[in-house]
Amino acid sequence: MSIPFSRINHIFISHLHGDHFFGLFGLLTSFNLLNRKNDLHIYSFPELSDILQLNNPKMIFGESMGYKIHLHPLNAEKSEVLFENKSTIIHSFPMRHRIPCCGFSFAEKDKPRKLRPAKIVQYDIPTYKRAGIKYGNDLELEDGTIIPNAQLTDDPPPSKKISICSDTLYNKTVIPYILNSDLLFHEATFLHDKLSRARETCHTTALQAAMVAQESGAKKLVIGHFSVRYKDTRELLEEAKTVFAETYAAEDMLTFNF
Repeated sequence: MSIPFSRINHIFISHLHGDHFFGLFGLLTSFNLLNRKNDLHIYSFPELSDILQLNNPKMIFGESMGYKIHLHPLNAEKSEVLFENKSTIIHSFPMRHRIPCCGFSFAEKDKPRKLRPAKIVQYDIPTYKRAGIKYGNDLELEDGTIIPNAQLTDDPPPSKKISICSDTLYNKTVIPYILNSDLLFHEATFLHDKLSRARETCHTTALQAAMVAQESGAKKLVIGHFSVRYKDTRELLEEAKTVFAETYAAEDMLTFNF
């Protein structure tokens, strides 16, 4: 799928190793060339401000920025709410890597119930009562009769949750933050026969990523961040599937329907 540049308003960067943020330079420049005016929110560690020279963008980008960038600092010591509106809540949580690093969970809030159109007509439900019924209220008629909510509404579509565990050692402390994810992305840099190398570099094996998915109750697992030593992803995918069958290897344009 393609997302128009104009709809990108929030960017989340797990840590400040170059392979995770070097693409920002081109993206921010493209925004400027496209005459962006909307504010852009970047969630990362404070050092990113110095790297991007946000106080003096001409040093990096050669011109003033036509839009404002807000840098929201991450906390590598505890989970925090980074963003919340009426439909979505986004948390960060600590990873265990060589430098400060965070994972992210993107969760839909509970949706309102579906008010049955036929019941609106049957009971002549006024507009001002409908919102309350969608959020679980019963209906009281003028004669005092109570119509239970279950007779008026249907269950809403289930809310979805996507979690991202970027560069990290195998780390069970993330499980409370990623519980029951519909989709979990977890790094899987090495096969398990390179466990000592994974520990040395603060990375995870494909087998360990699958264990995290299984233990956290994920529905689907996407593994990625593969070492360049692997010319294709089949071995990593097969290893993860020995523990967690619903595993997929990350690739460009991979999409899922929920």
